Amino acid sequence: MTLRLPRRSGILGALLLLAVAGCGSGDGDGRADGDLTVWLTVDARESWPEMVSAANARFAKQHPGVKVDVQYQQWTTKNQKLDAVLAGRNVPDVVEMGNSETTNYLVNGAFAPLDPKSFDRSDQWLPALADACRLDGETYCVPYYAGARVGVYRTDYFKETGIARAPRTYPELISALDRLKKKYGAEDPGFSAFYMPGRYWSAAMGFVKDAGGEMAVEKNGRWQGALSSPKSVAGLTTWKKLLDDYYVGDRAKDNGDQPGVVGQGKVGVFYGNTWEAQAAADPRSGGDPALKDKFATFAFPGPSGQLLPPFLGGSTLAVPAKSRNQKLAADWIRIFTDSESQQKLIDANTLPNNTVQLADVAAGGINGPAAQAAARGWVTPLAPGWTSVEKSNVLPEMLERIATGKASVRDAAREADRRIDAVINER
Repeated sequence: MTLRLPRRSGILGALLLLAVAGCGSGDGDGRADGDLTVWLTVDARESWPEMVSAANARFAKQHPGVKVDVQYQQWTTKNQKLDAVLAGRNVPDVVEMGNSETTNYLVNGAFAPLDPKSFDRSDQWLPALADACRLDGETYCVPYYAGARVGVYRTDYFKETGIARAPRTYPELISALDRLKKKYGAEDPGFSAFYMPGRYWSAAMGFVKDAGGEMAVEKNGRWQGALSSPKSVAGLTTWKKLLDDYYVGDRAKDNGDQPGVVGQGKVGVFYGNTWEAQAAADPRSGGDPALKDKFATFAFPGPSGQLLPPFLGGSTLAVPAKSRNQKLAADWIRIFTDSESQQKLIDANTLPNNTVQLADVAAGGINGPAAQAAARGWVTPLAPGWTSVEKSNVLPEMLERIATGKASVRDAAREADRRIDAVINER
């Protein structure tokens, strides 16, 4: 849901433009009009198959005789397959996109415009999802679901240390980390009161956002890096201090194996997705089954006094411009994202696409803190060349230099801005 597009070459961009040129909603060879092909990622099949079945059943009642063929895609290959079919004539009618994947497709005209008024709670969509669907005043996709990172802690460590509750403020967080470090760090030099690997860019950028900084900003129609601004530097400095004070581990790694590392039992608190709390006790993720039921989540407080703004992962649904069944496709999306379907997502421990139904997420459940944090969620800059920025690993490399002491915060941020400026306006 948060994977990125591969960097698009000029040839591939040209293919995409050719593919969408002269498109209509009712002409062409191949699949018969009236049949829908829907591309969803495997998350739907694995986590909420009942929601898919229910939406299809409701759609069938409204459109008897229309066949809906749901095809499940892997995140790692989905966009490559989509680029290939967009160069032809026989395209899916609905495609799922990560909310940070859409910009290149939008600027290249790959998706058909949609009327947001046709969809439930469109005026209350989560901004980090809705903004990813908009370009030049038009809407080209519909928010589907969201996921927000939270704090995760070892309940047994808190109890043994005399910490009565999860931290609600940043000073309470620092106090808890100090106590964990004093008790367990003294016994084990490999213990991290707070696990925060150096290349964990989405966590670090939360501190940048909390300080009022940005990764990049748009001025006079051109994007430019903003990591070296005073506010961004302040956020990065706070992040670096947390590492220096509480993290014991490899500062040149990312968070990809976070559940497995946490499952080794040498971590008091970490910052991650709610599912990672369970994965840390799951041997399939490298976790330890003995840690089952020893993790709980909390809305991570930021230094600003508000909740730390989380990177809001999630998905959207779009209709390719070459679809021959655009009206039917939009109607299927309308049913699949309406309030009834969103409630089924909530029941499956997933965040809904709108602010109103966030209140329906059980506050005491594992996803309750994520629902609290989601309202402050953000997404990567909606610049045409942002995927080129990510392809170049600008953020992880900047953070590694800061975390390992190879460069000061200011110098590393200036170099990152220089690299961002070189590619961020590419289409």
